[in-house]
Amino acid sequence: MDHILEVVRKVMIYLILSSGAVALLWMWLKGSRDRGMLITRWALTAIVMGWTCWVARGLLKIQGPAAAFAVIIAAVGGIIMAIVWTPYIVDVVAGKIGSLYDGGTAEVEARPFYSVFMALRAKGKYDEARAEVEKQLRRFPTDFEGQMLLAELQAEHLDDLPGAEHTIERIYQQPDHAPRNISYALNRLADWYSDLAKNPEASQQALQKLIELLPDSEMALQAAQRIARLANPEAASATRVRGPVALSPGVEKVGLLRPGTLQPLAEADPGQVAAEFVKHLESHPLDSHVREQLAIAYARHYQRLDLAAEHLEQLMSQPHQPAKQVVRWLNLLADLQVQYGAEPDAVRATLQRIIDQYPDVASAQNTRRRLDMLNTELKVRDTGRHDVKLGSYEQNIGLKRGV
Repeated sequence: MDHILEVVRKVMIYLILSSGAVALLWMWLKGSRDRGMLITRWALTAIVMGWTCWVARGLLKIQGPAAAFAVIIAAVGGIIMAIVWTPYIVDVVAGKIGSLYDGGTAEVEARPFYSVFMALRAKGKYDEARAEVEKQLRRFPTDFEGQMLLAELQAEHLDDLPGAEHTIERIYQQPDHAPRNISYALNRLADWYSDLAKNPEASQQALQKLIELLPDSEMALQAAQRIARLANPEAASATRVRGPVALSPGVEKVGLLRPGTLQPLAEADPGQVAAEFVKHLESHPLDSHVREQLAIAYARHYQRLDLAAEHLEQLMSQPHQPAKQVVRWLNLLADLQVQYGAEPDAVRATLQRIIDQYPDVASAQNTRRRLDMLNTELKVRDTGRHDVKLGSYEQNIGLKRGV
């Protein structure tokens, strides 16, 4: 029984060593640049070593001076082995040293080159540039950079916006493109339709396609907000200057007027502005810019922090809002609370939300510093505080409902 176990043990060792040797030889062969020559060297090595061992073993069995020839045979075998393997060893060593300067023999990943395209485009040779980028895309048909360069050339230099749209369609129909690349491509198409073609409807369609392709994502939320601004640009820019404004003739010799006779410039009616915001949000509730401006209007003109907070909370509760944006809105709410008379505990609770929700970002450290200085901030507010008389704005406070 012991004899059988010993035989099994030796067979297992032999199999393990043989498998290891075969695996090493296979890896060696797989990594070789000249596999035929390597196999030839292995064959010569096996022949030389077999012949050397067989002859030397026979000579060692002979008694007398003839046994000394075994050393000579072994030396001859060594010389032959050196002749066979020296070129290979030198090549390997030289390759390792040379790889420090030329990168070695690793295969370089094939990739498109657009330097010729860039040069042709810079010279105004747009047709030649198009031919060059299409040549690269024939080799790399799914390369995102090349397809975007082609679409940009078509839209901005060849006056071929339909062709640019077709190129963008080809991008989002291809698999494996990153969502942000698809978002970038469709936003660029929306830019071209809006800025070059002055076609807001087509621009909205491009953004709507983005929402369909990337639903329930931050990019879709941003696209929806952009659609809202395209749909009603006047409401979205109600707090900004809207292009050239016709001015009435000024007062001549203004320095000679008596004090109190110069009429102040008319300001936009806050109630009308708020009404425009409310109407816009009824159709486009995801427009964060307009909702933020409405919140500020409620605090500034109506002295209603509760309504301002309600709209800011609605913004922050929307899914996929980036942390930076939420932090900005919380700071805005704290600013409004400080400016328009909220209790200190309410301001602290708002700022504490930043620390609780985003403890590891830089904003948390800034918020901690602001909390430390909050008493000073509130003291300055209370020192300069004065009573605000509410007038006709109170009549329009019902505008906030329904958005």
